[in-house]
Amino acid sequence: MARLPALAGGLTMTIALLALPAAAHEHPSGITDLVTPAVVRVEAVSHVEITLLDHIGELRHVERSYDFPLGQGTGTVVNPEGAIVTLTRVVQTGDDVAVRAANKIFAEHHDVKIPQDAERHSLDDPLLDRHLKQCYPPKKSTATCIVDVSTEITIFPNVAPADTDGFKADLVKAGSGPDSPAVLMPTGRAVGSVGMPTAPLADKVPDQAGSPTNVAGFLGRPGPDVQNTVEIAHLGKGGGKGDTGRPFGDPDKKVDEPVKLGGLADRGLMGAPVIGDKDGHVIGMLIGGGKEAKMIGVREITAALTKAGIAPRRGAIDSAFEGALTRYHTSYYTEAAPGFQRVLELYPGNVVAAELLKISLAKRGGPDDAGTGQSAPPATGATPLWPFIAAAAVLFVAAGTGAFLLWRRRAPVERPSEPPPPMAVMQPPLDEGANQTVVVRRSVPLQAIPQQKQVLTAGEPSIAYCTACGMRLGPAHRFCGYCGHPSET
Repeated sequence: MARLPALAGGLTMTIALLALPAAAHEHPSGITDLVTPAVVRVEAVSHVEITLLDHIGELRHVERSYDFPLGQGTGTVVNPEGAIVTLTRVVQTGDDVAVRAANKIFAEHHDVKIPQDAERHSLDDPLLDRHLKQCYPPKKSTATCIVDVSTEITIFPNVAPADTDGFKADLVKAGSGPDSPAVLMPTGRAVGSVGMPTAPLADKVPDQAGSPTNVAGFLGRPGPDVQNTVEIAHLGKGGGKGDTGRPFGDPDKKVDEPVKLGGLADRGLMGAPVIGDKDGHVIGMLIGGGKEAKMIGVREITAALTKAGIAPRRGAIDSAFEGALTRYHTSYYTEAAPGFQRVLELYPGNVVAAELLKISLAKRGGPDDAGTGQSAPPATGATPLWPFIAAAAVLFVAAGTGAFLLWRRRAPVERPSEPPPPMAVMQPPLDEGANQTVVVRRSVPLQAIPQQKQVLTAGEPSIAYCTACGMRLGPAHRFCGYCGHPSET
């Protein structure tokens, strides 16, 4: 009947609701765990090879090699091949490092005092001053210095044991300004047999002021003594697009978040991902510093990736990790442990997976493990179970009522029975008298007839009719039973 599937569906829904954990949601408390495995340390250095042609006295070639730090900050891996987004100011500088190298080599070789910066200076000695100015770029036919500048970018992933050497990356696309996103790609290896963990990118930035977020990054090279730093922040009101960014602001006015985050940006969190508190996806990057930190949105990040020809995507490591993470944060430790083990098989250095696996194994089968059916009673303040039971009961009653109404609607309508068809007109019994010829046949076994009475008969005689009235005649009739006319004539 039609009501049975509906009742079964209501019962199934009720059981499913009762089976749900009371306080289950996608990634409670560990909202940053989806992103932190993909957070890396970025360090950029300008490598300068410079040759000073000293011909004040005897001609001499003085060769030096210098490494000038360009920037350091945090980046985020956005696809398994190792594509990384960070800020342009982390990997590129507006200073002319060739000028800085000229000041340094001149001060060292001629033993004069010149500030060690990227500014052009003058000397009291006219001859040395002329040679110094000829050492500055751009290169001319009378130049006293030959300079070759290259940028070296090193990525230090969040792995254990720590990768002290890191791996090199190229600057694929720089932004139009220092606070615009820059896109990097590894030049050689990417840690892991199937690539690297990635961070999911959000579709947009939350519009509501005061929306909670988290900022995650590194204040130094990842290692036993330098773990990822996570700070809570809130989105402020308004804010422009692009490099102008969106401010931060604590709605409770307890913490000056721009100052707090600005100090962290100066110490290494510049370019760090800003993580939404709703689903743990990246909604932007930390910019600024000093006393005014802001955030550029995810649309600027995706626009930079599009210009660089790189598509953000998730990989096999992320699928395994997210599945295990969901089980872990809903207290299904027995089921979470194999998932984290699988992640470590794909990416052996995953620090977050290793730590969560350790906790899962310690709690597996215990009173806190929801997968064993021996979960401890909810702690004080936890979401009670009765609202879910009440909701399930209401849904069950609603489903039953709907099924009954549907059955009533589809039940066949009783119609008045039709009168039986009129009885066939009964013909009067045949008269076997003289008025009608009737053929009467009997069947008797041949053996039952005495031999002297056995007569061989011919087959079925042909049918005859009265020549006067047309009435059918039997084979033994001599006269027509209807009109009396002799049958032989």
